Amino acid sequence: MKADTCCTLVPYFEVEADKLNEFKALTKTFVEQTKSETGCLFYAFSFSGLVAHCREGYVDAAALLAHLDNVGTLLQQALTMSKLFRLEVHGSASELDKLRAPLAGLNPQWFVLEDGGFRS
Repeated sequence: MKADTCCTLVPYFEVEADKLNEFKALTKTFVEQTKSETGCLFYAFSFSGLVAHCREGYVDAAALLAHLDNVGTLLQQALTMSKLFRLEVHGSASELDKLRAPLAGLNPQWFVLEDGGFRS
């Protein structure tokens, strides 16, 4: 096992009821486009009614920012049929410091990892 130092982005979207099927189809495009990212550790969408959540993790802040650049057009498309109502960013203090300015406009809630965690 190794120390858990990854950065996770935790967005929640409220999808318009009449756009749910279209949004779900778009998530498949997000997943396919993200597969090429070398710094992505995991990436998937889950749903609870009209709430969509993207479960995503990256090796570091640079990889997270590269992902946002890679899916920027798709994200803008998703926001035409949904509202981003909650955004969390999790990571070590040093990695979060690299994300605070670039993500400030999204008004995320910041979660600092405590030392001692692990992942396989």
